[in-house]
Amino acid sequence: MKAARFSRFGGPEVLEIVELPDPRPGPGQVRIAVRAAGVNASDWKKRRGLLDEELPQTLGYEAAGVVDEVGAGVSDVAVGDRVFGFCPDGAAQAELAVLAFYAPIPPRLDFAGAAALPAAAETALRAIDTLGVESGRTLLVNGASGNVGSAAVQFAVARGARVIGTAGPAHHDHLRALGAEPVAYGEGLVERVRALAPDGVDLALDVAGSGVLPALIGLAGGPEHVLTVADFAGAREHGVRFSRGDDGRAVHVLAEIGELIEAGRFAVPVTRSFPLDRIAEAHRVGEEGHVRAKLVLLVG
Repeated sequence: MKAARFSRFGGPEVLEIVELPDPRPGPGQVRIAVRAAGVNASDWKKRRGLLDEELPQTLGYEAAGVVDEVGAGVSDVAVGDRVFGFCPDGAAQAELAVLAFYAPIPPRLDFAGAAALPAAAETALRAIDTLGVESGRTLLVNGASGNVGSAAVQFAVARGARVIGTAGPAHHDHLRALGAEPVAYGEGLVERVRALAPDGVDLALDVAGSGVLPALIGLAGGPEHVLTVADFAGAREHGVRFSRGDDGRAVHVLAEIGELIEAGRFAVPVTRSFPLDRIAEAHRVGEEGHVRAKLVLLVG
């Protein structure tokens, strides 16, 4: 099969499409003919040598496609079914991939839309679960307009929480459409939030890593009410929880998000797609940081 790989660390030019042996699913796993695979910041961090030292490395933790082989004990899907999910081996950007956690693709979604969801949605729901967001509570999301932030807003709203989200003015209408009350980030943030919630908020989630943790702590009444998925150093400095999934992944997100999508209660992010053999271009676009769309590789 063809797969994306790099054999040395560096810029997008180190990426190549190579022939690798076809993977086989283990017990409880499925193999898919990949139709689309998500591209994330972790991909270029890996490529630069910031995460793993081993070489060579494949790429991709989320994909959507058609089941073409099932492992022992799999009875909930069959060959020919459309599914999306997580590839724990980090080898989803390929013609074939093994998914350890998967779910049927909601009928409303195409393959690109389905591949855009797992990583951001899992990060968001894990944070929402860890914080204990529930009906009647007020959540402040810092960085609410990105893929992870938008997912967090929608999960929290679905649970009946009031959500205040920070974003640039150009994205305020988007946040309103998701059910959040938007505020501008930057100087004066605390005052703007208190204008909406005079007594502060119950919980705060930082997905932007913009040095705003002290303000969130003040608004939420203490570091124990704040969680970040983007500011490891700040979390250590201020006693805030940092979540990167080491204590378990929210893989139940695949079923939960499917139900919300079918009920019309979750908006799928806008995608920008590239064929697999243009992966280097996708990396360049992602690293430049000017595109808010979710980047997706199309395969087959």
